[in-house]
Amino acid sequence: MTKTAEPSRCHWAANGDPLMRDYHDTEWGTPLHDDRALFEFLCLEGAQAGLSWRTVLAKRDNYRKAFHHFEIARVAAMTDRELEKLLLDPGIIRNRLKVASTRDNAIAALRVIEEFGSLDGYLWSFVDGKPLRNRWRSQADVPASTELSDRMSKALKKRGFRFVGTTICYSLLQATGMVNDHLVGCFRYGGQR
Repeated sequence: MTKTAEPSRCHWAANGDPLMRDYHDTEWGTPLHDDRALFEFLCLEGAQAGLSWRTVLAKRDNYRKAFHHFEIARVAAMTDRELEKLLLDPGIIRNRLKVASTRDNAIAALRVIEEFGSLDGYLWSFVDGKPLRNRWRSQADVPASTELSDRMSKALKKRGFRFVGTTICYSLLQATGMVNDHLVGCFRYGGQR
């Protein structure tokens, strides 16, 4: 019996870590248009600041429980007491500023939804509603930030979002499929799932 060859993946997902490989193969870079899911990624990308995505991904289910499955209105209504209690939860990253920023970001997201009709419409407006496709051949070619993420970061900060620096915004753009940064040789490059 012949063994089926593994598909070619982006370097960061090819190291054999099943959690990262599954995330790469099924989620990363897939265009996402659901307000709740976009809000989740915005918050989780902010939680990642200074850490690895692997760390956050391993805690994602705990984050969903802690933050009401990222239902924006419920997170916006969380009390100071609830946030303080979360600082005792080892299932999430217990950084006071990051925990508080989740509620602040929910409040800012509600204002965006009121003004633009959806978080989806607002965030995707930065790429004119359709994914940008890059043609990177190696991981070394992929930038940590771009002029686009600079612009998004400034706009989000102006609207009251926190933990939305340019590198975090670029990660958000990549993760939610607004920017296709799968390497040209990756099996996910050519199409979206």
